[in-house]
Amino acid sequence: MRAMAEMVSFSVIKWDISRLTFWDVSIALLGLFIFSCLYERLTRKGPMMWTVFGIIPSIVFHLSDAHNWGTRVLIKAGGTFHYRGMWMGGAYGIVTTDPSNIEYMLKTNFQNFPKGNYYRERFSDLLGGGIFNADNESWMEKRQLAKHEMHSSRFMEHSFKTMQDLVHKKLLILLQKLSISGQCFDLQEVLLRLTFDNICTVALGVNPGCLALDLPEVPFAKAFEEATELTLLRFLMPPFVWKALKFFGLGNERRLKEAIKVVHDFADKKVRDRRNILGNLSNQSDFLLRLIESENKQGQNRHFPGNFLRDFCVSFILAGRDTTSVALAWFFWLIHKNPQVENKILAEIYEILYHPQCRTQDNITVFTEDGLKKMVYLQAALSESLRLYPSVPIEMKQVLEDDVLPDGTRVKKSARVFNFLFSMARMESIWGKDCLEFKPERWIKDGKFVSANQFKYPVFNAGPMLCLGKNFSYTQMKMVAASVLLRYSVKVVEGHSVVPKLTTTLYMKNGLMVTLKPRLVNNA
Repeated sequence: MRAMAEMVSFSVIKWDISRLTFWDVSIALLGLFIFSCLYERLTRKGPMMWTVFGIIPSIVFHLSDAHNWGTRVLIKAGGTFHYRGMWMGGAYGIVTTDPSNIEYMLKTNFQNFPKGNYYRERFSDLLGGGIFNADNESWMEKRQLAKHEMHSSRFMEHSFKTMQDLVHKKLLILLQKLSISGQCFDLQEVLLRLTFDNICTVALGVNPGCLALDLPEVPFAKAFEEATELTLLRFLMPPFVWKALKFFGLGNERRLKEAIKVVHDFADKKVRDRRNILGNLSNQSDFLLRLIESENKQGQNRHFPGNFLRDFCVSFILAGRDTTSVALAWFFWLIHKNPQVENKILAEIYEILYHPQCRTQDNITVFTEDGLKKMVYLQAALSESLRLYPSVPIEMKQVLEDDVLPDGTRVKKSARVFNFLFSMARMESIWGKDCLEFKPERWIKDGKFVSANQFKYPVFNAGPMLCLGKNFSYTQMKMVAASVLLRYSVKVVEGHSVVPKLTTTLYMKNGLMVTLKPRLVNNA
């Protein structure tokens, strides 16, 4: 009897299945998809996690305004949310703006949140084992070496003199030509050329000549820019795609290989040249020379392996090329939009003109290091600009072992954690109700510059990873900003669209098209 009942049940099920059509299955799956989407929408505080596709559709839908969309989502989610990528893709983790979480990852439990294999694998071809592609002990050793050389008085004097010469002998002459012509030009592009010439001179002891009056196309500069951009594309592709392209030498990966070869060949040649004429360079103090000298010092018994020097210098150039120039571009745009801030900066500069902190060479005003240190309001304005438009808007870490963040968020091993610095500046919970305002005064107390907590303002990183070049960056930005604003009123072309580009560095998508109006200042 029981066997007969089972046979009847099986027959009914078989009959039901046989009557199901393709459309029945499709409608059922669609219903399940809609239900899961509604459930996600009603129960999640963060962005929509789509069935199968995870967060990807949400990002695609808001690609044209990704930074502001991310900010709105984080505010709604209370500062932190979990995400996942496509099924079977292995992408999962959290996005956060909580300063306590950032302090935990960058200081308290720093060792559990390295860059990780995901980051290092994508940059390995360009950066090799350089400091910006290293973790743990390897990173610590390279950082100590960089700190020792960068903080020497000889190197700091060389770096300052290099920037001073570039500004007065190259940048200002180029700007004078552009001002006389009356033509509009891309200030962001000019600033990128300036910082590239500067960082190459400081790092390798060679000036590529990007700031020449005819604004030439320099092969090394072009290859470096292309190598950087094509490397970043790897972060937007599934591993099996870019790895297959690399294996077969196709598409972007073929172009990347060619660009990296130009960069590495150039850097290798400079390393060989420096080694060959080491004894005749006593009057130079570039970073590469300092490293080679430290290798040859008696009693140290140090020999840098393989491509160590090349990788170190390429990382150095990558760090110094874009961040300062992009920061200055946003600064000049904000100054254009806020003339009251510009007037206060000019008042401070004019006051310093009457003190010995600035001097003249051939009737040209040249700001000294002491003079730049006196520019408190200018530093506040630059800091405020970096708060609103950080050069690196998103930082990523990878979790080594399961952990719990201070706000109670659990993170699993191999999860990727993204810190949204762009969004932090727009959170009332962090910066108050006036967080959207460009307000340099928030950085000044009793006439002195006051630094913010580095974990709510991690634009120069924080904790053990605090940027070694922070002071140099401020000096460089103040030198350029003061020298330009003293001589010109920078006007953004009417109707020009200024929006951030969706890359790891916060470029202006359409550049910064400006015209220059000379100021009537004696001995400028």
